[in-house]
Formats: sequence, structure tokens, C-alpha cells
Amino acid sequence: MPDPSASKQPAAVGRRDERLETTSGRDQATAKLPGECASAQSALRPVASAEAALGQDERTRLLERYEEVAALAGGLAHEIRNPLSTIGMLLELMAEDLSVPESPRDRRLWARLQTVQTECRHLEEILNAFLQFARAGELAPVETDLNQLVREFIDFYQPDARQHGIEISPHLASDLPTVQVDRSLVRQMLLNLARNAQQAMPAGGLLELQTRLGDGRVQLAIIDNGAGMDEATRAKLFHAIFSTKTAGSGLGLSTVRKIVEAHHGTISCDSEPGRGTRFLISFPPRPS
Repeated sequence: MPDPSASKQPAAVGRRDERLETTSGRDQATAKLPGECASAQSALRPVASAEAALGQDERTRLLERYEEVAALAGGLAHEIRNPLSTIGMLLELMAEDLSVPESPRDRRLWARLQTVQTECRHLEEILNAFLQFARAGELAPVETDLNQLVREFIDFYQPDARQHGIEISPHLASDLPTVQVDRSLVRQMLLNLARNAQQAMPAGGLLELQTRLGDGRVQLAIIDNGAGMDEATRAKLFHAIFSTKTAGSGLGLSTVRKIVEAHHGTISCDSEPGRGTRFLISFPPRPS
């Protein structure tokens, strides 16, 4: 485990005015297969990859399979949610009957009931993650000021951040071109990334949100000074069902990636153990 005091230091991804610039050659070398973390610069220019080598027919086939799996996951989540809701309601009724346990037997039943309710809530969270993943490609895009969307998200997330000892530091460039995005999905993307940062900073820390125009695209960086990740973790970061948390669904960052790609955007990640993490997202500006 990293030194808790290290999480209070600035994220080691360059000075604030450099964090959206190019990174080192060592970082650029992490650009591998789709879904792996690459440097910010590598993500904004063509890179050799297995995906680029695929023919158009093969890419189309893989996309169709991807969408089929997402639809299946969403349908399965709906089917499970209905009986789960019934189970949850019955557990609440049972909890009311045992709200004042009067015997050792009642107290044992009460403790077991609390455990079952906790597990049902965990299942509900997993189902919600599956539904978000399944819906991530269904866009209702509108012309949007990304800075304003980020400000609205900060207002929404600020109470939770304060509760966890996290300081939010926005650095939003002026005169950004508008983007064509689904506002609800981008808010979900921001929430997933903020929660990921929050989990990396259990003792609190700094969360920066930066915007700028770079290489003709609207860029958004989410930077934390938390525990960071090693190379093996970064390689699997956007894979569905991968999670380093025992209670995680493994779909938070894969949903983020799906949302970004549905908007014809790119996402990359820079991170080192004990030195924080930066996600860099770029969207095409709205055509004039």
C-alpha cells in the first residue's frame, strides 16, 4: 500500500500547464492493443495496433458482436432485476417484523437478514452497471458547452467529494468550441471517473478537471493524486468485468470507454503506483 501521505502530493503528470501536453517516450511505449492505456499524445495520433490491421469486414463483425453482448447484458439485467426487487421488498417486510428482536434467535435472524439485504443491494448496483454499459451506445446528442457540463457535474459531485476529503480543482479553458454529445451519458462518464479517483484516494486528495483545445479536438483531463496503477493493471483497465475492487462490477471504466467511443472520441490513461492517474478524453468539435 502506498504511503497515505503521498496521496496529498500533486499528481505526478507534469506541471498544471503541461499536463495536457506530450508525455515521455516511456509512456508512449505503452500503446498496445485497444483498451490498454496509452500516453495522452499517443492517443491523439495514429498508432500501430492490432485493430488497425483488421479489415473493415472484420471490424464490422466485431462491432456487431460487441453490440450483441451489450444488448444481452442489458436484457439479462432487466430479467434479474424484477425478481430481485420482489426479494428486496419481502426482506424489508421481514426486517419490520424483526425490528425489535426479543430473543437470541430473533437477534441471529436479524443479523442474517441484514447480511442478505446488503448482498441484494450489491446485486442491484451490479445490475445498474450492466444497464449503463448496455445503454452507453444509445446516443441522444445535442450541441453542448463542455465547460458548462463539467461545472454542472462539479456542483453535483461536490458534496460527495467533501465527505471523502477530496478537493476539486477545475481549470477550464475559455473559448472552447461546442461539442455534439449526449449530456446524460457524459455526466455518467464523469461520475464513473470521479468515483474511480475517489476509490484511489481513500484518505482524500486532489481531483483536477481540465479542458483545452488540442490538435483540433476538445480535450478533457481528469487527474487524481491517488494510489496510481502498475502496468499490468493499466493493460486491463478498460476491459469489461475487470476490477481491482472486491465489491466492484468491473464495468465502470469499460462503460466510460464505450461512451467515449460512441461519441467518436478517444481516451487514454497515464498512471504509476504512488504517483496518481490522469485520464485524457478528446471529443471532435461540433461541425460548424
